[in-house]
Amino acid sequence: MYHHPAPADTCVSMIYSRHRNHQSLPGGHFTFQNGRNRVISGPGDGDYIFLRDEHGNQWRGMAERQADDTIRYRFRDDAGNSISGFSDGCGITLRDQKGLTWRGFVN
Repeated sequence: MYHHPAPADTCVSMIYSRHRNHQSLPGGHFTFQNGRNRVISGPGDGDYIFLRDEHGNQWRGMAERQADDTIRYRFRDDAGNSISGFSDGCGITLRDQKGLTWRGFVN
């Protein structure tokens, strides 16, 4: 016996979803290294990231998801220095105000 599918006007559609439409920001332990083998690292959850370098300087920052699904990172230390950059899913690339590139990841 063959059953015909229900007509489109009798189908019920869902008007809400239990799942978020956007992905959460990465969290965990962040580690960045520049070409001169300097390292900054520390914990974070996206909204608040706290890094420390080998000299004890503290860097505070955050991550923001962009419209193209990349994540923008911005950090600033107590002396007013800044580092910023993007993550494309393969890793994180930052550039400081002196032009040095920092590459990193999140564990």
